[in-house]
Amino acid sequence: MVVKLIGATMTKTGLKVKAKLDKRKYPLKVRVSDEEMASLNIKPDKFHGEWNYTIEPRKGRSGKSG
Repeated sequence: MVVKLIGATMTKTGLKVKAKLDKRKYPLKVRVSDEEMASLNIKPDKFHGEWNYTIEPRKGRSGKSG
């Protein structure tokens, strides 16, 4: 239902949103420590920031892996 709701979204200016259901299985009950959460650079949106947010690159990291 949520995918259909999101998939039918279009703005007045013509922006269309695509949504696809991900049926893969993910591990349950993964615990994230307070330290891990604090290390994320989460920027809440002005509209429903508890749901809408951007995770920006962490400060002080080059973005390179390994």
